[in-house]
Amino acid sequence: MKELKIVILIAVITACCYTASLKAIITDGEKLTFNIKYGVVSAAEASLEVRSSTFNDKPVWLITSNAKTYPFFDSFFKVRDTVQSWWEKENLRSLRFSKRLNEGKYQQYRVHTYNHDNKTSTYQRWDFKKQTFKTKEIAIPANTQDILSSFYYVRQQDLVPGSNVMVDITTDGKSYKTQVAVHRRETIDSIFGKKDCLVIEPLLKSEAVFKQSGRILIWITDDEYKVPLKMTSQITVGAFTALLKDAVNVPYPIVQN
Repeated sequence: MKELKIVILIAVITACCYTASLKAIITDGEKLTFNIKYGVVSAAEASLEVRSSTFNDKPVWLITSNAKTYPFFDSFFKVRDTVQSWWEKENLRSLRFSKRLNEGKYQQYRVHTYNHDNKTSTYQRWDFKKQTFKTKEIAIPANTQDILSSFYYVRQQDLVPGSNVMVDITTDGKSYKTQVAVHRRETIDSIFGKKDCLVIEPLLKSEAVFKQSGRILIWITDDEYKVPLKMTSQITVGAFTALLKDAVNVPYPIVQN
């Protein structure tokens, strides 16, 4: 069931933060909440909140992703995940990235601190048995992103159906390139009513980060805000769907049923 983490993470990492120079615009304090369904059953909830902060005296966007299974799923596979990114406002690059994963009996706590001046990263992996970090220095590509900031970066590009965006990502002690394909335009129903969307697909190749057993498609609004509304993912034992169910500090009014 580690695939549940993939669905939750991908569903929420497509939101983007705001600066006046960016193409995607979101206000400080935006919070998006998604309902994750496995088939017709609601399995989990995932949220993403973006707030202004600082890291080493640099202005950053602190992006916090929280994911948890609902009580029904807790009984056989409990998920409580927190993923955070400190994304530099001026240069649009990751300065720090952390993951705290609790999924069933599986636990993970990993931290990357990026030094872009000398193109290295300090990678720390928590040893739960020894109760200490294992630390190593690794080389990184110029202006590399983490898993959260990489999608923020993609959404600053001109997303046109038929185009592809390549991104350098450094996470879990490794660097790799990933491709995001922009497939088509499509209109879907949402909590904001009918919205015109772009359908994009992250092509995740690194099994060090994901085990992608099927396609992941994401619907984002086809405007300057690029709010993620929907995501579908095929896995080996079925399919997940993530739908935006609540939003705070967004430019659209929520349509009451």
